[in-house]
Amino acid sequence: MKRLLLLVMTVMGLCAGSWAAARHQEVLTDGWQFSRDSVHWADVTVPHDWAISGPFDKKWDLQVVAIEQNGEKTATEHSGRSGALPWIGRGYYRRALTVPEGMRQAELVFDGAMADAHVYVNGHLAGRWAYGYNAFRVDVTPYLRAAGDNELVVALNNLEESSRWYPGGGLYRPVTLVATESACKLDEWGLFVNTISLNENEAFINVHHKVQVPLEYLNPEFDGIPYHLLITLRDQDDALMGVYRTSPDGTGAFHCRLTIKNPKPWTPETPHLYHIRTELVGADGRLLDVQQHRFGVRTVSVSREHGFQLNGVTRKIKGVCLHHDLGPLGAAVNRTALARQIMMMKSMGADAIRTSHNMPSTWQMELCDSLGMMVMAESFDAWAEHKGRNDYNRLWDEWWSQDVMNLILNHRNHPSIVMWSMGNEIPEQWKPEGAERYKQLIELCHELDPTRPVTCGIDNPDGALACGFAQVADVPSYNYRVHRYEDTFSKLPQGFLLGSETASTVSTRGHYVFPDTCATNKAWPDLQCSGYDTEYCWWSNLPDDDWRVQDDLPWTIGEFVWTGYDYLGEPTPYDNYWPSRSSYFGIVDLAGLPKDRYWLYRSHWNKKEHTIHLLPHWTWPGREGQVTPVYCYTDYPSAELFVNGKSQGRISKDATSRLDRYRLRWRDVEYEPGEIKVVVYDENDQVAGERIVRTAGKPKELALQAERGTLRADGEDLAFVTVSLVDERGTLCPDADDELTFDVAGKGVFRAVCNGDATSLEPFTQPRMRLFHGQLVVIVQAGKERGEIALTVRDKSRRMKALMRLRVE
Repeated sequence: MKRLLLLVMTVMGLCAGSWAAARHQEVLTDGWQFSRDSVHWADVTVPHDWAISGPFDKKWDLQVVAIEQNGEKTATEHSGRSGALPWIGRGYYRRALTVPEGMRQAELVFDGAMADAHVYVNGHLAGRWAYGYNAFRVDVTPYLRAAGDNELVVALNNLEESSRWYPGGGLYRPVTLVATESACKLDEWGLFVNTISLNENEAFINVHHKVQVPLEYLNPEFDGIPYHLLITLRDQDDALMGVYRTSPDGTGAFHCRLTIKNPKPWTPETPHLYHIRTELVGADGRLLDVQQHRFGVRTVSVSREHGFQLNGVTRKIKGVCLHHDLGPLGAAVNRTALARQIMMMKSMGADAIRTSHNMPSTWQMELCDSLGMMVMAESFDAWAEHKGRNDYNRLWDEWWSQDVMNLILNHRNHPSIVMWSMGNEIPEQWKPEGAERYKQLIELCHELDPTRPVTCGIDNPDGALACGFAQVADVPSYNYRVHRYEDTFSKLPQGFLLGSETASTVSTRGHYVFPDTCATNKAWPDLQCSGYDTEYCWWSNLPDDDWRVQDDLPWTIGEFVWTGYDYLGEPTPYDNYWPSRSSYFGIVDLAGLPKDRYWLYRSHWNKKEHTIHLLPHWTWPGREGQVTPVYCYTDYPSAELFVNGKSQGRISKDATSRLDRYRLRWRDVEYEPGEIKVVVYDENDQVAGERIVRTAGKPKELALQAERGTLRADGEDLAFVTVSLVDERGTLCPDADDELTFDVAGKGVFRAVCNGDATSLEPFTQPRMRLFHGQLVVIVQAGKERGEIALTVRDKSRRMKALMRLRVE
């Protein structure tokens, strides 16, 4: 005990005042300039998406193709496929690079750069990475000047027809400078912490840490390696759990097994994180390098007998697919925006995200760790065979193994990641060479990380089963094809099946089409989709279909819905129609406003809170006396509907009906202005709650609602403010499309605005936009000084003005 106490005191002494001397770590946010031609430069901050300001134009990446995934046989014009924004072409970033005096090693860590990044330091090519979605590191030490500032330049190039959705352009993820005083340093991605076993009394943890050392230290004739590793373990409340000292093996790496008594396992419901500090200490006691990381104690397994298990507990995954763009912010990552997405999905009842179809950002994974969201971390949309003319197939032979290595080494300590996905609907999935490539990918994943299973989304079950592709997988998974689950399951030796991409139902917030019939690939003149959640693609289905197989078939292990949020590009079912330029698949629209479908999923997935949601809105001038169906999305089994106090009947969910098993529908209601009210009943036939929707009167005011009223003074934090045009009772005016303007004063700036309309060509970064079905979201960014922000919203056509004040602290 005395020895441990002495060791702890020694560690505390080393830590105090030594961090700065041993390691300098700096996120390079400010001081950048950007140019499209390397002649005309503008000041920017990073992360930065050079294309999000537009303008929207069908000429950007205009693709005349036949989309095989959509069953198309003839090439036609797809004007909005990759977002109709100017991300194609070259772009350049530059800044001064200052490395603190005394630092002997320096590297830059790029979390992602779109695309084909060439990194120059003082005119010398220091490094390159081709794939825009991956993190990579560049050792800049050999190119630094002996004294003074250095010039850093990053050149990027995006090719046309290289993406099936909006990828963005530029340094859209953070760039970090890491400098160390010693030639011996801890490898940036060299730490691997994994749980060997776990029970309620104790957990056994393996710690492996790679060190970058001069070659002479590894010479067999060299008399000993002059350093050791100190490991300090703390819990989430910063309580000391233990301090360990370990010596290196013959390669200079460290291995250590830790025991945690009474562990607190990581789950989406209880995302407990431990803190591990690793210190590289020289023979003379001098601190050479230090790192701090977070990790979770948790195990993952999949089996025929138990399905998917987290910490030994079987559960079915309730996941959503998310593209990487953040709507009106574009591809530029932002912690607040990412956290907003995650929390909205958690409130719906989701417990997992699939990062479709690319490597995730580190910030997103850190937030999934801390907020509690499981992750399927995906990698590629194509391998050696292409979907688009300039797909990843151009890079496959040279880069695939390097890309997989960076993905896993960078992210394998995140407890949120529960499986790796090596691809999405890969063209060669029905060929023997595809099965062989899949096998190689799985073997590399297992070599780098033996703790997680590997999957790949299949959309051709017959072909994948015939060539052995599906049988190779740790986790066999189908994209859609829900009607093929039962007749192909017997051919899967694994004994379970995951829905890696499901539903692809399409809808528009606040927009309803009569009658409310189910329809596939339906295209309407206004380029919108019905909010009744009954429209989908010929190759997809409705949420109800997926829930049936998940609830009734014990060997299904969960699903990932396409998609949690709308995203830029891929405007199915309007791929051939301009000006559609963003998706309709989202459960939440591009502005971050929930569609009705959000409440449908919430009613089925959220077991902690009850849901009672009525649709449609009840403002239909000109429809008096016409049939206007009413739906209720609720977790309760039955309900009674009233129109202006008159009962429309009490109904119950029907397990034998496709659309009435999970919904309550009154399909013969005749519209009359006033109000509709639903009264829900629980399993004991007791009234459990009610919901009322009223007809809107004349617009009275602009209502502003901020999701957070206080922002951090860090120059990055965001406030998402929903603006609604309402009547005197606060009822939304659902057809309002007034143009609004925005003014931001004080300690913040206007960042962006979005109304969720997939056909709007209004730029996101200009302080004006029309309401869409009565609403939009304006985004305000905090500055770096404390104080107050004043947001003023004006509707000049109605002479209305609304003011909201936000705190910056």
